[in-house]
Amino acid sequence: MVEMHKILFPCDFTENSSKVLPYVLSMAEKYNSQVCILYVDELQEWGGHFIPHTSLDSLRQETLKAAEKAMDKVCEEELQNCPSFQRKILSGDPAAEILKNIDSENIDVVVMGTHGRKGLDHAIFGSVAENVVKKSPVPVLIVNPYTLR
Repeated sequence: MVEMHKILFPCDFTENSSKVLPYVLSMAEKYNSQVCILYVDELQEWGGHFIPHTSLDSLRQETLKAAEKAMDKVCEEELQNCPSFQRKILSGDPAAEILKNIDSENIDVVVMGTHGRKGLDHAIFGSVAENVVKKSPVPVLIVNPYTLR
């Protein structure tokens, strides 16, 4: 029998993430699993423009504060009936941090959404979901929020 003790839910606090969450909670209930909700702050390079170091630090702090506030909201409003969950906010490359957390947290399955990017957007920005699927040592359930009924 397949055991799923820990489910990793990488999210970006968008409406699309909230569309994926019911799948996470359904699996957690069915398998009596802990949900590990992860947000990765990806502070991008600013197109080669010079940004003073203090401005960058200030921006990073503001971004992390906003992420904490959004995480609080998700946990209070969406995970109130989830018996076991943990939360984590990190900075870095989203795909790399997701893959690191799979190992460090002994994750059994990843449930994540895709933005459904195609064409030029996909070529320029790449796909976090695609990178995770290709490199994950555990199963990954990808939910396309644009096709949900």
